[in-house]
Amino acid sequence: MAYIKQVSSYHFPTSIRFGEGAVKELGPYLKDNGITSPLLVTDPNVAQLDFFKQILKDLRNQGLKAEVFYDIHKNPVKSDVIKGGDAYEQYKSDAIVGIGGGAGMDVARAIALRINHRQDLFLYDDLQGGDKYVTEPVPHFVTVPTTSGTGSEVGRSAIISEDDTGKKRILFHPKLMAKKVFADPELTYSLPPAITAATGMDALTHNIEALLAKGYHPLADGIALEGIRLVFESIEAAVNNPTPEARANMMIASLMGATAFQKGLGIVHSLAHPLSTLLDTHHGLANAVNLPYGMEFNIPGQEHKFELIARFLGLEAKTGEAVVNALFELNDKVGMPRKLSAIGVEEKHIEPLSHLALADFCHPSNPRPVTLEDFRAIYQKAL
Repeated sequence: MAYIKQVSSYHFPTSIRFGEGAVKELGPYLKDNGITSPLLVTDPNVAQLDFFKQILKDLRNQGLKAEVFYDIHKNPVKSDVIKGGDAYEQYKSDAIVGIGGGAGMDVARAIALRINHRQDLFLYDDLQGGDKYVTEPVPHFVTVPTTSGTGSEVGRSAIISEDDTGKKRILFHPKLMAKKVFADPELTYSLPPAITAATGMDALTHNIEALLAKGYHPLADGIALEGIRLVFESIEAAVNNPTPEARANMMIASLMGATAFQKGLGIVHSLAHPLSTLLDTHHGLANAVNLPYGMEFNIPGQEHKFELIARFLGLEAKTGEAVVNALFELNDKVGMPRKLSAIGVEEKHIEPLSHLALADFCHPSNPRPVTLEDFRAIYQKAL
């Protein structure tokens, strides 16, 4: 797509201000909506970065009583949300601004749910029908992405783990969508190459798995295809020789992936989530390593989808095998490892990882059913 320098608006599914400098509109937007005391929710790393400090300074200079909550884990747990809700009440906040990548966004969204829904947080677990208990209003909620990966700024769900077991729960409801998204590619300019690569491969995983997911959603399929193309076109430059155009295209691809996967995800996320649970692996990195192996498993029965991806990418061979090879090569180009052993996985981990993968909530929408034996075999091959 053509790189557009000016800030622009579009709505799909929520209202988005996209472009260099978009974050400067955050303060005026909050004031126009009667907000006086926003709580900025982020993670400990983002909270120390210069651009975050500048956002906070700008809000306070505009007369807003902005406070910050960042006491969260890399893979968020329920106690993070409870502490964040306490901070919201302590500061007498009247809005929540999620700033960051997946962890910050998940906690921010879960805090927004927590404020007026005071039963046990996991009563609202969507996989157990908990969405029916989301009956009260949520605070004004705004998001500002700082990575191009999860795309959760446009989502309506939060993944939060149990403190004791690490089991992931999903909180989901349309009320949890942001009122406004300020997507400013400039905020990603200082990301280190490894984070740019891992989050970018996360965005690619979202788009590919959405395209392959069971069910009929032609709009999601079209969005996913364009997201796949944008990542292949832009991620290598974004990682190795960043340009404004590459950074902008990666942020767009991330937004597109999160919009498309309302259709569902699949086996790769079920392979990746246990790595975060058991070994605290960065989610994007876990997806990057597992993506080629998960796609190889999915070729049977989905040859037409892989042919479509190959055609869209201009690959010489229009086959699933060609797409898998392209994924391995892309990982090489952006410095992502090919094997799980390179990120600390050992033979002893395969059995617990396989059981966690089987229990994961993503693979039921995978186009090909996955058994415990399948997970074992894929982990073993990827080791």
